[in-house]
Amino acid sequence: MARTGSGSGSLLLTRRNARLDSFLKRTAARGLYERIRAYEPCVVVSDAVGRAYMHAVLSDERVYLTEFPPRALTEAVSFGRVRDIELVNDLPGFLSAKDRERCQHIRITYVAEKPARQDRDWLRRRDGREGFPPVAPPTRRASQCPTITHSSEGRPAGSRWINEGIKPVLKPSRSASCPNPETLGLLTVPHPPPSSSRSASPSSASPPAEGRPEGAQVTRRFGSVLTRLLRRDEAHREEEEREAELHLYAVSQTSKLYLQLQSSWNSFLMRSTLLLDPLYRRRSTASSDSISSEETAQLFRQLSSELLRDGIGVEELYLLLQELRTAALRSVTLRRLFWRSGEVCVFLVQTLEDCLQGRQSLGGVYTTDQLLLSSLIVQTLTVTFTEAEVEEATTRLLFADKGALLSRMLLALICDPQTDRRRPPTHSQLQASLSEYLDAACSLLFELLLLGHQSSRRSSAENFASVGWILRVLQPHPHLLPFVGYQARQVVQVLSGLSGSFLSPVQAVLLFQRCRLLLTCLQHDEQLAQHLQTHFREEFRYFVTPSSTEKLLPDYPIRGPTVKLIECLLSLIGDK
Repeated sequence: MARTGSGSGSLLLTRRNARLDSFLKRTAARGLYERIRAYEPCVVVSDAVGRAYMHAVLSDERVYLTEFPPRALTEAVSFGRVRDIELVNDLPGFLSAKDRERCQHIRITYVAEKPARQDRDWLRRRDGREGFPPVAPPTRRASQCPTITHSSEGRPAGSRWINEGIKPVLKPSRSASCPNPETLGLLTVPHPPPSSSRSASPSSASPPAEGRPEGAQVTRRFGSVLTRLLRRDEAHREEEEREAELHLYAVSQTSKLYLQLQSSWNSFLMRSTLLLDPLYRRRSTASSDSISSEETAQLFRQLSSELLRDGIGVEELYLLLQELRTAALRSVTLRRLFWRSGEVCVFLVQTLEDCLQGRQSLGGVYTTDQLLLSSLIVQTLTVTFTEAEVEEATTRLLFADKGALLSRMLLALICDPQTDRRRPPTHSQLQASLSEYLDAACSLLFELLLLGHQSSRRSSAENFASVGWILRVLQPHPHLLPFVGYQARQVVQVLSGLSGSFLSPVQAVLLFQRCRLLLTCLQHDEQLAQHLQTHFREEFRYFVTPSSTEKLLPDYPIRGPTVKLIECLLSLIGDK
Protein backbone atom coordinates (compact mmCIF):
# COMPACT_ATOMS: atom_id res chain seq x y z
CA MET A 1 0.00 0.00 0.00
CA ALA A 2 0.98 3.60 -0.43
CA ARG A 3 0.40 4.50 3.18
CA THR A 4 2.47 5.07 6.24
CA GLY A 5 1.93 6.44 9.69
CA SER A 6 1.76 5.39 13.29
CA GLY A 7 -1.18 3.33 14.45
CA SER A 8 -3.73 1.51 12.37
CA GLY A 9 -6.11 4.46 12.36
CA SER A 10 -3.63 6.85 10.78
CA LEU A 11 -3.30 5.87 7.12
CA LEU A 12 -1.39 8.51 5.23
CA LEU A 13 -0.05 8.26 1.70
CA THR A 14 3.70 8.19 1.28
CA ARG A 15 3.71 11.24 -0.98
CA ARG A 16 1.06 12.96 1.05
CA ASN A 17 -1.39 15.42 -0.39
CA ALA A 18 -3.47 16.32 2.65
CA ARG A 19 -6.35 17.77 0.67
CA LEU A 20 -6.61 14.83 -1.72
CA ASP A 21 -6.19 12.27 1.05
CA SER A 22 -8.95 13.91 3.09
CA PHE A 23 -11.18 13.93 0.01
CA LEU A 24 -10.56 10.24 -0.67
CA LYS A 25 -11.27 9.34 2.94
CA ARG A 26 -14.61 11.20 2.81
CA THR A 27 -15.65 10.08 -0.66
CA ALA A 28 -14.43 6.52 -1.11
CA ALA A 29 -15.90 3.55 0.68
CA ARG A 30 -13.77 2.19 3.49
CA GLY A 31 -12.81 -0.91 1.53
CA LEU A 32 -11.68 1.16 -1.45
CA TYR A 33 -9.83 3.74 0.64
CA GLU A 34 -7.80 1.04 2.39
CA ARG A 35 -6.78 -0.44 -0.97
CA ILE A 36 -5.55 2.76 -2.63
CA ARG A 37 -1.95 2.03 -3.59
CA ALA A 38 -0.80 5.41 -4.88
CA TYR A 39 -1.82 8.67 -6.49
CA GLU A 40 0.02 11.18 -8.62
CA PRO A 41 -0.82 14.39 -10.54
CA CYS A 42 -0.55 14.16 -14.31
CA VAL A 43 -2.03 15.43 -17.56
CA VAL A 44 -4.83 13.09 -18.67
CA VAL A 45 -5.88 12.65 -22.29
CA SER A 46 -8.79 10.38 -23.25
CA ASP A 47 -12.02 10.35 -25.23
CA ALA A 48 -14.06 11.09 -22.12
CA VAL A 49 -11.78 13.71 -20.53
CA GLY A 50 -10.20 15.41 -23.49
CA ARG A 51 -7.11 16.97 -21.94
CA ALA A 52 -6.99 17.97 -18.28
CA TYR A 53 -4.64 18.21 -15.32
CA MET A 54 -5.91 15.63 -12.83
CA HIS A 55 -4.86 13.14 -10.18
CA ALA A 56 -4.57 9.49 -11.18
CA VAL A 57 -5.56 7.29 -8.22
CA LEU A 58 -4.54 3.61 -8.23
CA SER A 59 -6.32 0.89 -6.31
CA ASP A 60 -5.57 -2.82 -6.55
CA GLU A 61 -8.31 -3.25 -9.18
CA ARG A 62 -8.83 0.05 -11.02
CA VAL A 63 -7.47 3.41 -12.08
CA TYR A 64 -9.54 6.36 -10.91
CA LEU A 65 -9.35 10.01 -11.86
CA THR A 66 -10.24 13.10 -9.87
CA GLU A 67 -10.07 16.79 -10.70
CA PHE A 68 -7.43 19.21 -9.48
CA PRO A 69 -8.57 20.23 -6.87
CA PRO A 70 -10.66 17.07 -6.24
CA ARG A 71 -14.43 17.20 -6.61
CA ALA A 72 -15.50 13.72 -7.73
CA LEU A 73 -13.80 10.31 -7.94
CA THR A 74 -14.43 8.66 -11.32
CA GLU A 75 -13.44 5.18 -12.47
CA ALA A 76 -11.29 5.41 -15.59
CA VAL A 77 -10.44 1.78 -16.33
CA SER A 78 -10.50 -1.61 -14.64
CA PHE A 79 -7.30 -3.68 -14.75
CA GLY A 80 -9.43 -6.59 -15.92
CA ARG A 81 -9.98 -4.78 -19.23
CA VAL A 82 -6.39 -3.60 -19.76
CA ARG A 83 -4.52 -4.98 -22.76
CA ASP A 84 -1.23 -3.11 -22.41
CA ILE A 85 0.56 -0.47 -20.33
CA GLU A 86 3.59 1.04 -22.02
CA LEU A 87 5.88 4.05 -22.04
CA VAL A 88 5.76 6.14 -25.20
CA ASN A 89 8.94 7.89 -26.34
CA ASP A 90 7.67 11.22 -27.60
CA LEU A 91 7.73 14.95 -26.85
CA PRO A 92 4.17 16.20 -26.20
CA GLY A 93 3.68 19.47 -28.01
CA PHE A 94 1.14 20.84 -25.49
CA LEU A 95 3.75 20.93 -22.70
CA SER A 96 6.38 23.59 -22.15
CA ALA A 97 9.90 22.90 -23.36
CA LYS A 98 11.14 22.13 -19.83
CA ASP A 99 8.25 19.80 -18.97
CA ARG A 100 8.40 18.17 -22.40
CA GLU A 101 11.93 16.88 -21.79
CA ARG A 102 11.18 15.30 -18.40
CA CYS A 103 7.69 14.01 -19.17
CA GLN A 104 6.81 10.31 -18.94
CA HIS A 105 4.04 9.48 -21.38
CA ILE A 106 2.12 6.37 -20.29
CA ARG A 107 -0.39 4.78 -22.65
CA ILE A 108 -2.97 2.35 -21.27
CA THR A 109 -4.74 0.32 -23.94
CA TYR A 110 -7.93 -1.37 -22.80
CA VAL A 111 -11.18 -2.88 -24.01
CA ALA A 112 -13.90 -0.27 -23.80
CA GLU A 113 -17.10 -1.04 -21.95
CA LYS A 114 -19.96 -2.01 -24.26
CA PRO A 115 -23.56 -1.02 -23.64
CA ALA A 116 -25.74 -3.78 -22.23
CA ARG A 117 -27.37 -5.90 -24.93
CA GLN A 118 -30.84 -6.35 -23.54
CA ASP A 119 -32.19 -7.88 -26.72
CA ARG A 120 -30.30 -11.14 -26.11
CA ASP A 121 -30.65 -11.45 -22.37
CA TRP A 122 -33.80 -13.55 -22.76
CA LEU A 123 -31.91 -15.87 -25.10
CA ARG A 124 -29.26 -16.50 -22.48
CA ARG A 125 -31.85 -17.20 -19.81
CA ARG A 126 -33.78 -19.60 -22.04
CA ASP A 127 -30.59 -21.42 -22.96
CA GLY A 128 -29.64 -21.84 -19.31
CA ARG A 129 -26.27 -20.14 -19.73
CA GLU A 130 -26.77 -17.06 -17.63
CA GLY A 131 -23.76 -16.29 -15.46
CA PHE A 132 -21.00 -13.81 -14.84
CA PRO A 133 -20.05 -11.56 -17.76
CA PRO A 134 -16.87 -12.63 -19.53
CA VAL A 135 -13.67 -10.83 -18.59
CA ALA A 136 -11.79 -9.40 -21.52
CA PRO A 137 -8.68 -11.50 -22.16
CA PRO A 138 -5.56 -9.51 -21.23
CA THR A 139 -3.82 -10.27 -24.50
CA ARG A 140 -1.04 -7.78 -25.08
CA ARG A 141 0.13 -6.60 -28.45
CA ALA A 142 3.55 -7.74 -29.55
CA SER A 143 6.32 -5.33 -28.63
CA GLN A 144 9.86 -5.48 -27.32
CA CYS A 145 10.60 -7.85 -24.46
CA PRO A 146 9.67 -6.21 -21.14
CA THR A 147 11.77 -5.93 -18.03
CA ILE A 148 10.30 -6.94 -14.71
CA THR A 149 8.12 -4.06 -13.65
CA HIS A 150 5.24 -5.05 -12.51
CA SER A 151 5.18 -8.74 -9.57
CA SER A 152 -8.39 -22.52 8.92
CA GLU A 153 -4.93 -22.91 8.34
CA GLY A 154 -3.77 -24.87 11.28
CA ARG A 155 -4.80 -22.92 14.35
CA PRO A 156 -6.97 -24.99 16.68
CA ALA A 157 -10.62 -24.13 17.13
CA GLY A 158 -10.96 -20.57 18.40
CA SER A 159 -8.31 -19.12 16.07
CA ARG A 160 -8.16 -15.35 16.17
CA TRP A 161 -8.17 -14.98 12.39
CA ILE A 162 -10.23 -17.83 11.03
CA ASN A 163 -12.16 -20.79 12.34
CA GLU A 164 -13.44 -23.24 9.79
CA GLY A 165 -13.60 -26.22 12.10
CA ILE A 166 -10.36 -27.75 10.82
CA LYS A 167 -7.94 -28.98 13.45
CA PRO A 168 -4.39 -30.17 12.81
CA VAL A 169 -3.92 -33.90 12.66
CA LEU A 170 -0.38 -35.26 12.75
CA LYS A 171 0.23 -38.35 10.66
CA PRO A 172 2.49 -40.98 12.26
CA SER A 173 4.74 -41.04 9.19
CA ARG A 174 5.74 -37.38 9.62
CA SER A 175 7.77 -35.75 12.34
CA ALA A 176 5.61 -34.06 14.95
CA SER A 177 7.70 -30.93 14.64
CA CYS A 178 6.26 -30.26 11.19
CA PRO A 179 2.66 -31.39 10.64
CA ASN A 180 1.31 -32.68 7.38
CA PRO A 181 1.04 -29.76 4.90
CA GLU A 182 -2.21 -31.14 3.49
CA THR A 183 -3.77 -31.04 6.95
CA LEU A 184 -2.58 -27.53 7.75
CA GLY A 185 -3.21 -26.03 4.33
CA LEU A 186 0.25 -25.39 2.93
CA LEU A 187 -0.08 -23.81 -0.49
CA THR A 188 1.34 -26.49 -2.77
CA VAL A 189 1.19 -26.69 -6.54
CA PRO A 190 -1.63 -29.08 -7.40
CA HIS A 191 -1.66 -31.46 -10.32
CA PRO A 192 -3.18 -30.08 -13.53
CA PRO A 193 -6.93 -30.62 -13.73
CA PRO A 194 -8.04 -33.36 -16.09
CA SER A 195 -9.26 -32.11 -19.43
CA SER A 196 -12.93 -32.35 -20.14
CA SER A 197 -15.02 -31.86 -23.23
CA ARG A 198 -18.37 -30.25 -23.47
CA SER A 199 -21.22 -32.40 -24.63
CA ALA A 200 -22.46 -31.55 -28.06
CA SER A 201 -25.84 -29.91 -28.44
CA PRO A 202 -28.59 -32.08 -29.90
CA SER A 203 -29.00 -31.63 -33.60
CA SER A 204 -32.35 -30.71 -35.06
CA ALA A 205 -31.71 -33.22 -37.86
CA SER A 206 -31.51 -36.18 -35.47
CA PRO A 207 -34.33 -38.68 -35.82
CA PRO A 208 -36.90 -38.51 -33.02
CA ALA A 209 -36.66 -41.10 -30.30
CA GLU A 210 -39.35 -43.74 -30.45
CA GLY A 211 -42.37 -42.81 -28.41
CA ARG A 212 -41.22 -39.19 -27.87
CA PRO A 213 -43.95 -36.57 -28.31
CA GLU A 214 -43.69 -34.34 -31.35
CA GLY A 215 -43.75 -31.22 -29.13
CA ALA A 216 -40.53 -32.35 -27.50
CA GLN A 217 -38.88 -32.43 -30.92
CA VAL A 218 -40.00 -28.87 -31.61
CA THR A 219 -38.59 -27.78 -28.25
CA ARG A 220 -35.30 -29.51 -29.04
CA ARG A 221 -35.06 -27.87 -32.45
CA PHE A 222 -35.88 -24.45 -30.97
CA GLY A 223 -33.23 -24.95 -28.29
CA SER A 224 -30.70 -25.97 -30.91
CA VAL A 225 -31.36 -22.79 -32.90
CA LEU A 226 -30.87 -20.71 -29.74
CA THR A 227 -27.63 -22.53 -28.99
CA ARG A 228 -26.28 -21.83 -32.48
CA LEU A 229 -27.26 -18.16 -32.17
CA LEU A 230 -25.44 -17.86 -28.87
CA ARG A 231 -22.35 -19.59 -30.23
CA ARG A 232 -22.29 -17.26 -33.20
CA ASP A 233 -22.67 -14.33 -30.81
CA GLU A 234 -19.66 -15.52 -28.80
CA ALA A 235 -17.61 -16.12 -31.96
CA HIS A 236 -18.05 -12.48 -32.98
CA ARG A 237 -17.44 -11.04 -29.52
CA GLU A 238 -13.73 -10.46 -30.17
CA GLU A 239 -14.54 -8.64 -33.41
CA GLU A 240 -17.02 -6.39 -31.62
CA GLU A 241 -14.57 -5.37 -28.89
CA ARG A 242 -13.45 -1.80 -29.25
CA GLU A 243 -10.04 -0.78 -27.98
CA ALA A 244 -9.65 2.57 -26.25
CA GLU A 245 -6.65 4.43 -24.86
CA LEU A 246 -5.99 6.39 -21.70
CA HIS A 247 -2.91 8.63 -21.83
CA LEU A 248 -1.22 9.82 -18.64
CA TYR A 249 1.58 12.40 -18.82
CA ALA A 250 3.59 12.46 -15.58
CA VAL A 251 5.73 15.58 -15.66
CA SER A 252 8.64 14.26 -13.60
CA GLN A 253 11.70 12.19 -14.47
CA THR A 254 11.47 10.47 -11.07
CA SER A 255 7.78 9.63 -11.38
CA LYS A 256 6.88 6.12 -10.18
CA LEU A 257 3.47 6.11 -11.83
CA TYR A 258 4.46 3.77 -14.69
CA LEU A 259 6.05 1.21 -12.36
CA GLN A 260 3.09 1.45 -9.98
CA LEU A 261 0.67 0.86 -12.85
CA GLN A 262 2.66 -2.14 -14.10
CA SER A 263 2.90 -3.56 -10.61
CA SER A 264 -0.80 -3.06 -9.89
CA TRP A 265 -1.76 -4.65 -13.19
CA ASN A 266 0.52 -7.65 -12.73
CA SER A 267 -0.70 -8.14 -9.16
CA PHE A 268 -4.30 -8.00 -10.36
CA LEU A 269 -3.65 -10.58 -13.09
CA MET A 270 -1.90 -12.95 -10.70
CA ARG A 271 -4.52 -12.62 -7.99
CA SER A 272 -7.40 -12.98 -10.48
CA THR A 273 -5.81 -16.16 -11.80
CA LEU A 274 -5.18 -17.57 -8.32
CA LEU A 275 -8.79 -16.88 -7.33
CA LEU A 276 -9.81 -19.45 -9.93
CA ASP A 277 -8.28 -22.04 -7.60
CA PRO A 278 -10.88 -23.08 -4.97
CA LEU A 279 -8.33 -23.61 -2.20
CA TYR A 280 -6.69 -20.22 -2.70
CA ARG A 281 -10.10 -18.54 -2.93
CA ARG A 282 -11.17 -20.06 0.36
CA ARG A 283 -7.97 -18.98 2.10
CA SER A 284 -7.88 -15.43 0.77
CA THR A 285 -11.57 -14.54 1.17
CA ALA A 286 -12.18 -12.53 4.30
CA SER A 287 -14.85 -13.78 6.68
CA SER A 288 -18.19 -12.02 6.83
CA ASP A 289 -17.50 -10.71 10.35
CA SER A 290 -14.28 -8.93 9.39
CA ILE A 291 -12.61 -7.12 12.25
CA SER A 292 -11.74 -3.44 12.44
CA SER A 293 -8.28 -1.96 11.97
CA GLU A 294 -7.95 -1.39 15.72
CA GLU A 295 -8.79 -5.02 16.46
CA THR A 296 -6.38 -6.18 13.75
CA ALA A 297 -3.58 -4.13 15.33
CA GLN A 298 -4.29 -5.58 18.77
CA LEU A 299 -4.34 -9.16 17.49
CA PHE A 300 -1.16 -8.63 15.47
CA ARG A 301 0.62 -7.44 18.60
CA GLN A 302 -0.54 -10.55 20.41
CA LEU A 303 0.57 -12.82 17.58
CA SER A 304 3.95 -11.08 17.37
CA SER A 305 4.59 -11.47 21.09
CA GLU A 306 3.87 -15.19 20.85
CA LEU A 307 6.23 -15.60 17.88
CA LEU A 308 9.07 -13.66 19.50
CA ARG A 309 8.98 -15.14 22.97
CA ASP A 310 11.88 -17.28 24.14
CA GLY A 311 11.65 -21.04 24.14
CA ILE A 312 8.97 -21.39 21.47
CA GLY A 313 8.77 -24.92 20.07
CA VAL A 314 9.03 -25.76 16.39
CA GLU A 315 5.48 -27.12 16.17
CA GLU A 316 3.98 -24.05 17.83
CA LEU A 317 6.10 -21.80 15.62
CA TYR A 318 4.76 -23.64 12.58
CA LEU A 319 1.15 -23.11 13.65
CA LEU A 320 1.67 -19.43 14.50
CA LEU A 321 3.30 -18.80 11.12
CA GLN A 322 0.36 -20.42 9.36
CA GLU A 323 -1.96 -18.09 11.20
CA LEU A 324 0.20 -15.11 10.25
CA ARG A 325 0.25 -16.14 6.59
CA THR A 326 -3.53 -16.57 6.44
CA ALA A 327 -4.14 -13.25 8.19
CA ALA A 328 -1.70 -11.41 5.90
CA LEU A 329 -3.36 -12.93 2.84
CA ARG A 330 -6.73 -11.57 3.94
CA SER A 331 -5.87 -8.29 5.64
CA VAL A 332 -4.31 -5.23 4.02
CA THR A 333 -3.98 -3.65 7.45
CA LEU A 334 -1.95 -6.54 8.79
CA ARG A 335 0.47 -6.41 5.86
CA ARG A 336 1.18 -2.78 6.71
CA LEU A 337 1.62 -3.57 10.40
CA PHE A 338 4.06 -6.36 9.55
CA TRP A 339 6.48 -3.94 7.88
CA ARG A 340 5.99 -1.10 10.33
CA SER A 341 6.93 -3.21 13.32
CA GLY A 342 9.89 -4.90 11.61
CA GLU A 343 10.59 -7.28 14.49
CA VAL A 344 8.72 -10.23 13.00
CA CYS A 345 10.43 -9.78 9.63
CA VAL A 346 13.88 -9.84 11.24
CA PHE A 347 12.87 -12.93 13.21
CA LEU A 348 11.72 -14.74 10.06
CA VAL A 349 14.97 -13.97 8.22
CA GLN A 350 16.99 -15.20 11.19
CA THR A 351 14.93 -18.40 11.38
CA LEU A 352 15.37 -19.00 7.65
CA GLU A 353 19.13 -18.58 8.00
CA ASP A 354 19.18 -21.08 10.85
CA CYS A 355 17.06 -23.60 8.92
CA LEU A 356 18.98 -23.62 5.64
CA GLN A 357 22.15 -21.61 5.45
CA GLY A 358 23.46 -22.58 8.88
CA ARG A 359 23.02 -26.23 8.03
CA GLN A 360 24.78 -25.86 4.67
CA SER A 361 27.74 -23.97 6.15
CA LEU A 362 28.39 -26.96 8.41
CA GLY A 363 28.44 -29.32 5.45
CA GLY A 364 25.18 -30.93 6.52
CA VAL A 365 22.09 -31.82 4.53
CA TYR A 366 18.50 -30.67 4.57
CA THR A 367 15.80 -32.45 6.49
CA THR A 368 12.12 -32.59 5.57
CA ASP A 369 11.20 -30.65 8.72
CA GLN A 370 13.64 -27.87 7.87
CA LEU A 371 12.33 -27.57 4.34
CA LEU A 372 8.67 -27.51 5.41
CA LEU A 373 9.31 -24.77 7.96
CA SER A 374 11.47 -22.83 5.49
CA SER A 375 8.74 -23.04 2.83
CA LEU A 376 6.19 -21.61 5.26
CA ILE A 377 8.54 -18.76 6.23
CA VAL A 378 9.16 -17.85 2.58
CA GLN A 379 5.44 -18.09 1.71
CA THR A 380 4.63 -15.78 4.62
CA LEU A 381 7.21 -13.21 3.52
CA THR A 382 5.90 -13.36 -0.06
CA VAL A 383 2.34 -12.67 1.05
CA THR A 384 3.43 -9.64 3.08
CA PHE A 385 5.06 -8.12 -0.01
CA THR A 386 1.69 -7.89 -1.75
CA GLU A 387 1.00 -4.20 -2.35
CA ALA A 388 4.15 -3.34 -0.38
CA GLU A 389 6.12 -1.95 -3.31
CA VAL A 390 5.17 1.63 -2.48
CA GLU A 391 5.09 1.16 1.30
CA GLU A 392 7.65 3.45 2.87
CA ALA A 393 8.01 1.22 5.92
CA THR A 394 9.07 -1.70 3.72
CA THR A 395 11.97 0.12 2.09
CA ARG A 396 12.94 1.80 5.35
CA LEU A 397 13.38 -1.61 6.98
CA LEU A 398 14.99 -3.48 4.08
CA PHE A 399 17.24 -0.65 2.85
CA ALA A 400 18.59 0.40 6.27
CA ASP A 401 22.37 0.11 6.72
CA LYS A 402 22.94 -0.17 2.97
CA GLY A 403 20.43 -2.99 2.59
CA ALA A 404 21.75 -5.22 5.39
CA LEU A 405 18.47 -7.03 6.07
CA LEU A 406 17.67 -7.32 2.36
CA SER A 407 21.09 -8.87 1.74
CA ARG A 408 20.54 -11.40 4.51
CA MET A 409 17.12 -12.29 3.11
CA LEU A 410 18.53 -12.80 -0.39
CA LEU A 411 21.43 -14.98 0.70
CA ALA A 412 19.26 -17.05 3.05
CA LEU A 413 16.72 -17.61 0.27
CA ILE A 414 18.99 -19.38 -2.25
CA CYS A 415 19.64 -23.05 -1.57
CA ASP A 416 21.10 -26.11 -3.27
CA PRO A 417 18.40 -27.70 -5.49
CA GLN A 418 20.00 -31.15 -5.05
CA THR A 419 19.00 -33.48 -2.24
CA ASP A 420 21.26 -35.84 -0.35
CA ARG A 421 21.30 -38.95 -2.50
CA ARG A 422 23.04 -41.01 0.14
CA ARG A 423 19.66 -41.63 1.81
CA PRO A 424 17.49 -43.33 -0.85
CA PRO A 425 14.66 -44.40 1.52
CA THR A 426 13.76 -40.77 2.22
CA HIS A 427 14.79 -39.27 -1.09
CA SER A 428 11.31 -39.11 -2.59
CA GLN A 429 9.77 -37.29 0.38
CA LEU A 430 12.76 -35.02 0.74
CA GLN A 431 12.73 -34.12 -2.96
CA ALA A 432 9.04 -33.23 -2.80
CA SER A 433 9.68 -30.91 0.17
CA LEU A 434 12.67 -29.35 -1.58
CA SER A 435 10.64 -28.75 -4.75
CA GLU A 436 7.97 -27.02 -2.70
CA TYR A 437 10.59 -24.78 -1.12
CA LEU A 438 12.16 -23.92 -4.49
CA ASP A 439 8.73 -22.92 -5.81
CA ALA A 440 8.21 -20.64 -2.83
CA ALA A 441 11.74 -19.20 -3.14
CA CYS A 442 11.10 -18.29 -6.78
CA SER A 443 7.96 -16.34 -5.82
CA LEU A 444 9.78 -14.38 -3.11
CA LEU A 445 12.77 -13.62 -5.36
CA PHE A 446 10.27 -12.38 -7.96
CA GLU A 447 8.93 -9.90 -5.38
CA LEU A 448 12.42 -8.79 -4.33
CA LEU A 449 13.48 -8.13 -7.92
CA LEU A 450 10.31 -6.14 -8.40
CA LEU A 451 11.28 -4.08 -5.37
CA GLY A 452 14.68 -3.52 -6.99
CA HIS A 453 13.09 -2.11 -10.13
CA GLN A 454 10.95 0.24 -8.09
CA SER A 455 13.85 1.47 -5.98
CA SER A 456 15.48 2.95 -9.09
CA ARG A 457 12.76 5.60 -9.07
CA ARG A 458 13.28 6.52 -5.43
CA SER A 459 15.54 9.11 -3.84
CA SER A 460 19.29 8.88 -4.33
CA ALA A 461 19.67 7.48 -0.81
CA GLU A 462 17.44 4.50 -1.66
CA ASN A 463 18.06 3.76 -5.33
CA PHE A 464 21.20 1.71 -4.58
CA ALA A 465 19.06 -1.43 -4.19
CA SER A 466 18.50 -1.86 -7.92
CA VAL A 467 18.10 -5.14 -9.79
CA GLY A 468 21.81 -5.08 -10.60
CA TRP A 469 22.64 -4.60 -6.91
CA ILE A 470 20.42 -7.56 -5.95
CA LEU A 471 22.11 -9.83 -8.48
CA ARG A 472 25.56 -8.67 -7.32
CA VAL A 473 24.65 -9.57 -3.74
CA LEU A 474 23.71 -13.05 -4.93
CA GLN A 475 26.80 -13.59 -7.10
CA PRO A 476 29.07 -15.05 -4.36
CA HIS A 477 26.44 -17.59 -3.32
CA PRO A 478 27.76 -21.06 -4.18
CA HIS A 479 24.32 -22.33 -5.21
CA LEU A 480 23.16 -19.40 -7.35
CA LEU A 481 23.81 -21.04 -10.74
CA PRO A 482 22.20 -24.38 -9.76
CA PHE A 483 19.23 -22.46 -8.30
CA VAL A 484 18.65 -20.44 -11.49
CA GLY A 485 19.23 -23.57 -13.57
CA TYR A 486 16.55 -25.40 -11.61
CA GLN A 487 14.05 -22.61 -12.35
CA ALA A 488 14.90 -22.83 -16.07
CA ARG A 489 14.45 -26.61 -16.09
CA GLN A 490 11.04 -26.23 -14.48
CA VAL A 491 9.94 -23.84 -17.24
CA VAL A 492 11.07 -26.35 -19.87
CA GLN A 493 9.43 -29.25 -18.06
CA VAL A 494 6.09 -27.48 -17.60
CA LEU A 495 5.95 -26.33 -21.23
CA SER A 496 7.19 -29.55 -22.81
CA GLY A 497 4.83 -32.21 -24.08
CA LEU A 498 5.87 -34.54 -21.26
CA SER A 499 4.19 -32.71 -18.39
CA GLY A 500 0.51 -33.46 -18.98
CA SER A 501 -2.32 -31.22 -20.05
CA PHE A 502 -3.56 -27.88 -18.74
CA LEU A 503 -1.83 -25.95 -15.96
CA SER A 504 -3.71 -25.19 -12.77
CA PRO A 505 -4.11 -21.51 -11.75
CA VAL A 506 -1.31 -21.85 -9.17
CA GLN A 507 0.99 -23.45 -11.76
CA ALA A 508 0.19 -20.71 -14.28
CA VAL A 509 1.14 -17.92 -11.86
CA LEU A 510 4.33 -19.73 -10.86
CA LEU A 511 5.24 -20.10 -14.55
CA PHE A 512 4.75 -16.34 -15.01
CA GLN A 513 7.02 -15.61 -12.03
CA ARG A 514 9.69 -18.04 -13.24
CA CYS A 515 9.68 -16.51 -16.71
CA ARG A 516 10.07 -13.03 -15.19
CA LEU A 517 12.95 -14.24 -13.05
CA LEU A 518 14.77 -15.80 -16.01
CA LEU A 519 14.16 -12.76 -18.19
CA THR A 520 15.64 -10.50 -15.51
CA CYS A 521 18.74 -12.72 -15.28
CA LEU A 522 19.18 -12.59 -19.05
CA GLN A 523 18.79 -8.81 -19.21
CA HIS A 524 20.73 -7.71 -16.13
CA ASP A 525 23.54 -10.18 -15.44
CA GLU A 526 26.08 -11.28 -18.02
CA GLN A 527 27.24 -14.37 -16.09
CA LEU A 528 23.71 -15.68 -15.53
CA ALA A 529 22.77 -14.92 -19.15
CA GLN A 530 25.76 -16.87 -20.43
CA HIS A 531 24.94 -19.78 -18.10
CA LEU A 532 21.33 -19.95 -19.32
CA GLN A 533 22.28 -19.65 -22.99
CA THR A 534 25.02 -22.28 -22.72
CA HIS A 535 23.11 -24.90 -20.74
CA PHE A 536 19.51 -24.42 -21.84
CA ARG A 537 19.55 -23.26 -25.46
CA GLU A 538 18.85 -26.73 -26.83
CA GLU A 539 16.14 -27.50 -24.26
CA PHE A 540 14.23 -24.30 -25.05
CA ARG A 541 14.71 -24.82 -28.79
CA TYR A 542 13.33 -28.36 -28.92
CA PHE A 543 10.90 -28.59 -26.01
CA VAL A 544 9.37 -25.09 -25.82
CA THR A 545 7.28 -24.43 -28.92
CA PRO A 546 4.43 -22.05 -29.78
CA SER A 547 1.97 -24.86 -29.07
CA SER A 548 3.35 -25.09 -25.51
CA THR A 549 1.28 -22.08 -24.50
CA GLU A 550 -1.89 -24.05 -25.13
CA LYS A 551 -1.40 -25.44 -21.62
CA LEU A 552 -2.46 -22.03 -20.32
CA LEU A 553 -6.25 -21.94 -20.38
CA PRO A 554 -7.71 -18.97 -22.28
CA ASP A 555 -9.72 -17.81 -19.25
CA TYR A 556 -6.58 -17.34 -17.11
CA PRO A 557 -6.02 -13.56 -16.83
CA ILE A 558 -2.25 -14.14 -16.57
CA ARG A 559 -2.12 -15.99 -19.90
CA GLY A 560 -1.41 -13.04 -22.21
CA PRO A 561 1.62 -11.62 -20.33
CA THR A 562 2.99 -15.15 -19.80
CA VAL A 563 2.85 -15.96 -23.51
CA LYS A 564 4.72 -12.77 -24.27
CA LEU A 565 7.40 -13.62 -21.69
CA ILE A 566 7.86 -17.08 -23.20
CA GLU A 567 8.39 -15.53 -26.63
CA CYS A 568 11.03 -13.20 -25.19
CA LEU A 569 12.81 -16.06 -23.42
CA LEU A 570 12.94 -18.07 -26.63
CA SER A 571 14.46 -15.10 -28.40
CA LEU A 572 17.07 -14.26 -25.75
CA ILE A 573 18.17 -17.76 -24.75
CA GLY A 574 18.53 -18.76 -28.39
CA ASP A 575 20.49 -15.60 -29.22
CA LYS A 576 24.18 -16.34 -29.65
